[in-house]
Amino acid sequence: MLPLSFLLPVRHRTLIWQFSRREVLGRYRGSLFGLAWSFITPLLMLGVYTFVFVGVFKARWPGAEAGGGLEFALQIFVGLMVFNLFAEVASRAPRLIVDQPNLVKKVVFPLEILPWISVLSGCFHLLISGVVLLAVATGVRGGLPVTAIALPLVLLPLIPMLLGLCWLLSALGVFIRDVGQMMGMVVNLAMFLSPVFFSVSTLSPALQHWMAFNPLTLIIEQARVVLLQGEWPRIDALLLYFVLAMGFAWLGGLFFHKTRKGFADVL
Repeated sequence: MLPLSFLLPVRHRTLIWQFSRREVLGRYRGSLFGLAWSFITPLLMLGVYTFVFVGVFKARWPGAEAGGGLEFALQIFVGLMVFNLFAEVASRAPRLIVDQPNLVKKVVFPLEILPWISVLSGCFHLLISGVVLLAVATGVRGGLPVTAIALPLVLLPLIPMLLGLCWLLSALGVFIRDVGQMMGMVVNLAMFLSPVFFSVSTLSPALQHWMAFNPLTLIIEQARVVLLQGEWPRIDALLLYFVLAMGFAWLGGLFFHKTRKGFADVL
């Protein structure tokens, strides 16, 4: 059986918070601008997208003719907010245990919380990107619609999916080091196979059917719906996603729990 501490780590909440804070601050320690980079990076990204799609491609997002390329840039930015959360967690997951050998060998440490730390760190950067989006949308559109308050509801089902993926990949990464190299390629492919730079509505019915199997499709599309289209999310689809994601998290956590006894022997 999977211990309850995997899915509900209430007992380790202080430890998770401390390590998540250290993870975020450690990333920028020693840099000139420090934590300000977490704001600068998404702002520069949005600036580049705006230049490319407004100044170069003269692109228009389907169904959002007003705003032109600026609207296109906002649509892409929302897609990248969600994708970057997935990419950060998935890219680091295979080395999550490998890079912490002392926690495995010398210290009695609840290793199962490491994926929680990784996901919370990614959520922090998503929050910063959300602040940048709000600021830019206020200048372009006058603000975000009231439906934006439903964004946490849209993102909630993604959390157990990321946790399950992190438990699975971090355990596999201990025994099969090639997983880390493979995930770099998978993340790059996933960017173009997810509706980050396009809308699913522009695809043929057959392709839309296959895109539905991409776990990022529903979250990205619904994030755009609540943030930019001013509509409420599809609760039925998100509820089904959450149930499936919880099942995947349980399987990933169970695999991690069953294999963790062998971590010290390999490391």
